[in-house]
Amino acid sequence: MRKPSITQQIFTYVALLLIALFVILPIWSISRLAFDGSLKSRPVEFRFTPKEFTVTPFLNVLDRPYQSVTFTNLLRNSMTVSFGASLGAIILGLSLAYAFAHFRFPGRKVGLFLMLLTAMLPPIAFSTPLYVVLSILKIRTTLLGLLIVYAIFAMPFCIWNMRAAFQSVPKELEEAAYLDGASNFMTFINISLPLAIPSIAISALIAFLMGYSEFAIGWLFIDKSQNVTLAMSIYSILASGAAQPWSLIGSLALIMSAPVVIIFIVLQRTLLDQLLFANAGETA
Repeated sequence: MRKPSITQQIFTYVALLLIALFVILPIWSISRLAFDGSLKSRPVEFRFTPKEFTVTPFLNVLDRPYQSVTFTNLLRNSMTVSFGASLGAIILGLSLAYAFAHFRFPGRKVGLFLMLLTAMLPPIAFSTPLYVVLSILKIRTTLLGLLIVYAIFAMPFCIWNMRAAFQSVPKELEEAAYLDGASNFMTFINISLPLAIPSIAISALIAFLMGYSEFAIGWLFIDKSQNVTLAMSIYSILASGAAQPWSLIGSLALIMSAPVVIIFIVLQRTLLDQLLFANAGETA
């Protein structure tokens, strides 16, 4: 293997440094806001460190960050909606992904194209029909309605990602299962599904992040403060302008990011397996 030249090494290090700064600077900026007790509204000067270091904003956020709603209630709403949307998108998308990967039926290509088109369109394009349907079902202003909305938004990506995973399963394994007398369902459960677990985990993670971080569409379906999520509460603080110190935004953003960091740590092995699997597929 040819050793990179000095110029290539310098270029690589500079590129990695820029990427690191791109990732670290927003985190540093949010952290500086979170621990700055001198802020009364928006920051009016540029500083590298907090002017008055304090943890009071964290205590205020952990008490009642949004009107009279407690942080526990906001976190419970976010987790319910995010995990529910992730689970719903995976369960409903598994059968479609497997069918599109292994079966040939009329309208298959049209269905794949429509799902791809759906994934490319902005979520706001589906707001009106979802608003009407959920209003008819009388669940528009509930967490169940918001869960369904986020699951629908996440399903196209989940189906396409899981379809690629099912297509990569060696046909010889499935054919051997058929020869042993296994049905399509048993082959799916015992052969294809275990081998596609990394891609399913990635799809579930993306669906979770979509529901956990979305706030704009949520205001169309939630009109009660008790059903507001963490992301929606951050936007509410930001929209209040000078009425709230931005240290609350920084502290709430840091606290909100903790579950995501924990999930990434738990799934880091799965993420690495998925990356190695994708690289192996490209090499083959």
